[in-house]
Amino acid sequence: MMTEFTPLTSTIGGALIGAASVLLMLLLGRIMGVTGILAGLIVPASKDEFAWRFALLVGMVSGPGLVFFTAGSLPEIQIPGSALMLVLGGLIVGVGTTLGGGCTSGHGVCGLARVSPRSIVATV
Repeated sequence: MMTEFTPLTSTIGGALIGAASVLLMLLLGRIMGVTGILAGLIVPASKDEFAWRFALLVGMVSGPGLVFFTAGSLPEIQIPGSALMLVLGGLIVGVGTTLGGGCTSGHGVCGLARVSPRSIVATV
């Protein structure tokens, strides 16, 4: 399988994810863990909780539309596997995030930046 590593776009994407994480922590005191954000959207604690979670989710989902609008096309995505493998992989990741008390974005991006021992163990 051949992959195409793009250092510039990868660096820009990583910087944007980092900036979004820092802003969410600064403005709302929240960790940017997508699984927790989605879970809190499904069962919100309050109206304010629902609003910021919904806005963040809309921003994430609308990203490909923005790329299509500005570039005129979407990048080709090739997934080496069947639909069954994707579903099983998604279920395994879902169970793992539940057992690990968070997802890659929460532990890997925010937890490691805070040098959280729990996040270091979960990421390893």
